[in-house]
Amino acid sequence: MNPLFQPVRLGDIELANRVVMAPMTRSRAAEDGMPTLDMVEYYAQRASAGLIVAEGTAPSAAGLGYCRTPGIYSAAQIAAWRGVTAAVHAAGGRIVLQLMHVGRVASHHNKPAGAPTVAPSALRARTQLFSDAAGMVDTDQPEELSTAQVREVIEEFAQAARNARAAGFDGVELHCTSGYLPMQFMADGSNRRSDEYGGSLENRVRFPAEVLAAMAEAIGPGRVGLRICPGNPYNDTEDSDPAATAAALLDAIAPLGLAYLHVMRAQVPGLDAFALARQHFPGALILNDGFDGHSARQAIEAGQGEAVSFARHYIGNPDLAERLRVNAPLAGFDRSSLYTAGPRGYLDYPRWPVPAQ
Repeated sequence: MNPLFQPVRLGDIELANRVVMAPMTRSRAAEDGMPTLDMVEYYAQRASAGLIVAEGTAPSAAGLGYCRTPGIYSAAQIAAWRGVTAAVHAAGGRIVLQLMHVGRVASHHNKPAGAPTVAPSALRARTQLFSDAAGMVDTDQPEELSTAQVREVIEEFAQAARNARAAGFDGVELHCTSGYLPMQFMADGSNRRSDEYGGSLENRVRFPAEVLAAMAEAIGPGRVGLRICPGNPYNDTEDSDPAATAAALLDAIAPLGLAYLHVMRAQVPGLDAFALARQHFPGALILNDGFDGHSARQAIEAGQGEAVSFARHYIGNPDLAERLRVNAPLAGFDRSSLYTAGPRGYLDYPRWPVPAQ
């Protein structure tokens, strides 16, 4: 039997198969961070995955940064997310929520009025963002978090984990790559602090380690995952030794007993992120980036990981798991509609077999 279609347990979460839908920002939330009915249908269409990791979602208004991305910090948002989780569960699926605080990778055009842009240090990210109001804009100058404020953000993550469970999610995943707040603390290019959250490598990984510990205490470690990509330069991320940084974080959280580590291939020559993860993380691994059905099966058979996640293939193939099971051809997708509003390029990809025209 194809090992991709054998059940697996990730912490406290039972998966019917090892095909995972990776989190992808699709910019279909309402302007106030509310999940929409289109999002309900989108995730329900993909519920045959063993696990869906829903798109990066802000734990607070300050955590927002892109246009039309969702939050999980208000009662109304929690209620709206219940529609998503209920639809996925009704179709037999499992779904966790990725918690994403963008930190300095933000524009006030994409935040509620008065929501600050914060970071470990007052260093602007040298990148731009799209906003519906003003098109492409520079990121905002961030405010440096005080030590007390850092601890408040940690509690925001813990509360977001509780909110996710209240919304019906099977667990949460911490987004710890792509230049967002946890990675901003970890990378020596963006963290110039002199308190216990900056300076030494041990101090720089303290913030994500404490966030994970707080979320594990809030909802149980068997429902908390982590996503990393060592050395990912996205969003103006600079780190002098990404392998050591990732290893230090994984060593720090190893005793927590988390559900899984979701690890992306490293873009750094000579850095094998999968091998590093196996060496430093004692739990289950979800492997990501560049897999097709054949290579995913090989990775599972070789013991590299317990599951494999797919991102771009899930855009145009809502029934990806079924297609992989029968070796059906995979559809492409329309790049021009990746982040546009509305159902086009979001809900209109057909299942296999494609109906006759």
